[in-house]
Amino acid sequence: MTSLSPQSSLSRIRVGSAPDSWGVWFPDDPQQVPWQRFLDEVAASGYEWIELGPYGYLPTDPAVLAEETAKRGLKVSAGTVFTGLHHGPDVWEKTWAHVADNAVLAQAMGAKHLVVIPSFWRDDKTGKVLEPSELTVEQWRHLTQLTERLGREVREKYGLQIVVHPHADTHIDSEENVVRFLDGTDSSVVSLCLDTGHYAYCGGDSVKLIETYGERIGYLHLKQVDPEILADVRANEIPFGPAVARGVMCEPPKGVPELGPVLAAAAKLDVDLFAIVEQDMYPCEPDAPLPIAQRTRAFLRSCGA
Repeated sequence: MTSLSPQSSLSRIRVGSAPDSWGVWFPDDPQQVPWQRFLDEVAASGYEWIELGPYGYLPTDPAVLAEETAKRGLKVSAGTVFTGLHHGPDVWEKTWAHVADNAVLAQAMGAKHLVVIPSFWRDDKTGKVLEPSELTVEQWRHLTQLTERLGREVREKYGLQIVVHPHADTHIDSEENVVRFLDGTDSSVVSLCLDTGHYAYCGGDSVKLIETYGERIGYLHLKQVDPEILADVRANEIPFGPAVARGVMCEPPKGVPELGPVLAAAAKLDVDLFAIVEQDMYPCEPDAPLPIAQRTRAFLRSCGA
């Protein structure tokens, strides 16, 4: 494990967590913990920063949410949106309506980022194939051009930076596709949310990506995968949702990649970065997240973060 000095980590990397680490994937689901419990427990775990999670899970009234977070000593780092921009201009208006709702709340809560997740080519809950797993040349052009437009308009209207999140079972997943996306977009308006777990899930090396494309890394999600479960997932082409239910995303430091070297590489960039813990756990027992979150926060402190 690579340790960092306080000077190289704590001053520039701000650690937080997200509803995802409490098994929250949807605005409303009987298998998920109530939002009040999430806020109570994330604060009890020693985190100061949170993400909004799926829009509608946390209160969407900024006054209510500000009161509820403030009394627990919490602040918001980002909102999250889902997009299918490779489908072209026909989806722009629908996409923008979804983005605007999230951006308004994120801005009101003092956040500076909007995490953008590409749409899935197969359903993350049922595994149903929704479209081809590979994009055409025209779809790649739509994806890159409309993402740039999104970045510009979100910045101009809401003062937020979009950070695009490579994700399993989407078209921005492997090293090849992530690099193609980065090379095809304007660095002044499009940055990356590097999720270490998803990138490892898809065969990528997070440290290598940080060292090669450091200027494009605008945000981090800290996550690990269980290599044994991942091998079975790959061998049997198991969709992401069922893979999560099997425990493919695991508690640090039990999986890969090692987070110490990732944090060390990120610290060398010498920029302000959020590093938000996101351990995909849907569904999970209500009492499972809190002790995991407390142990994870202690582990990250041992890494210097």
